[in-house]
Amino acid sequence: MLTINLKDAKAGFSGLVDEAIKGEIVTITRHGKPVAALVSLEAAEIARKAIERDRSSLVSYLRTFPGGDFERNRKPSRDVAL
Repeated sequence: MLTINLKDAKAGFSGLVDEAIKGEIVTITRHGKPVAALVSLEAAEIARKAIERDRSSLVSYLRTFPGGDFERNRKPSRDVAL
């Protein structure tokens, strides 16, 4: 993995893109802290699909807990003075 500061990344951007195309992950830092990564489009698509696949609804998540068979409370909500 290649790490480079933002100033140098701006100066050599086309070279960094070439490295990403080859499969290298380029980490860009600002003030010594990692703030971005440059990866190939293939790697970005894999990450995007993994994020979409793992994103489930709150109800689906809650059903994974023991006793996760919830019934809807049909009673009307109570009034609360704010």
